[in-house]
Amino acid sequence: MNLISIGINHRTAPVEVREKIWFSNDEIILILPKLKEKFFKECVLVSTCNRTELYGIPSNELVDTQQIEEELIKFKNADNSVKPEHFYLLHSSIAISHLFKVVSGIDSMILGDVQILNQIKEAYLTAAKLKTVGKLTARLFDTAFHVGKRARSETQIGEGAVSISYAAVELASKIFSDLKRHTALIIGSGETAQLTAKHLQAKNIGKLIFTNRTREKAENLAKEMNGAVIEFNNLAEELDNIDIIISSITIPDYIITSKQMQKVMRERHNRQLFIIDIGVPRNIDPEIARIENVFLYDIDALNNIIDKNLEKRRAEVPKVKKIVFEELEQFYNWYKSLQVNPTIQELRLQFEKIREEEVSKNINRFKVEDRELVDIITKRIINKILHTPIVNLKNGNNSEIDEDTISKVSLIRSLFGLEKKK
Repeated sequence: MNLISIGINHRTAPVEVREKIWFSNDEIILILPKLKEKFFKECVLVSTCNRTELYGIPSNELVDTQQIEEELIKFKNADNSVKPEHFYLLHSSIAISHLFKVVSGIDSMILGDVQILNQIKEAYLTAAKLKTVGKLTARLFDTAFHVGKRARSETQIGEGAVSISYAAVELASKIFSDLKRHTALIIGSGETAQLTAKHLQAKNIGKLIFTNRTREKAENLAKEMNGAVIEFNNLAEELDNIDIIISSITIPDYIITSKQMQKVMRERHNRQLFIIDIGVPRNIDPEIARIENVFLYDIDALNNIIDKNLEKRRAEVPKVKKIVFEELEQFYNWYKSLQVNPTIQELRLQFEKIREEEVSKNINRFKVEDRELVDIITKRIINKILHTPIVNLKNGNNSEIDEDTISKVSLIRSLFGLEKKK
């Protein structure tokens, strides 16, 4: 199978290189038709923050893949940053297996990445709209999406939080089973604060409140998330109706002390309060953890949760690899049947045509009563000639991933001129 994959990912290039060869959807729309016109019968370009990968069937089996790499680099004006050694080139079953591992999340920087499946679906849909997809890539990516779904439904590869922001929200969900009835306060406006707010919103938190030393930043975040804002300087006096506090700012002193929290809890009639302190240095006085009905977790506690979840995900990798191999076998069975059955049929038709032509030319040299026998004998000769090659082709068309069968098909089609008639 003449499928190739050319790519750069987090294993072969640092972020300062990957970002130079990242393609937006608008850029993919511009470059993909050009790549197809110059190099491919069909192709799909995938580009995320951790990888840029091109999958395709070259128009020429002897295609110079370095030219394809240069085309990608030239389009991005990245020749000062991206070098040939950053790229990898995969062929046939290795390229297919790689795609299946990527879409299942086991080749991601974050093991079990749940976003990669949708990212690859979007890349495929873009290619389909641009008409750079063909029969083989359509089946390949359809199978890949099936692998991704199986990996997530049949294993726990995507279970458990493996990011600080998501771990914080997962922990909050365990303390408060129904987040719809509760209010969360986000202290800070950086990336972690934003991600945490988005995760809480996805979990249907009842109300989001924001605060920050720079009020404008809190207001911008509140506007984006449909939340409210409270004054940072009066923080301890605003906690009566808060159930969850997640703090992620950089500040040298505690923004809430144990003494302040004791007063808050009296005013709350000792109602449960869940606090996650992601700040370094810590934002919340650790002595607060001693107060009844206050659940305080710092970044080390979250990292412990993440480590345990990652360990659980690692234990699922062999199960995912089994799915990858099963689907790889199924894909190859489809591809081989696509090649083998028509080839056998065309081979029989070609030999039968030659037989009929030669019998027709010479039939008058035989007695009338012998002509039927000539027809029978010549058919038997053709069947005997074709028997061994056909049996060998069919025997190769089993459940094993057999590149040799596909090579035999290509050779037979070439030797007998079937390529021209395809």
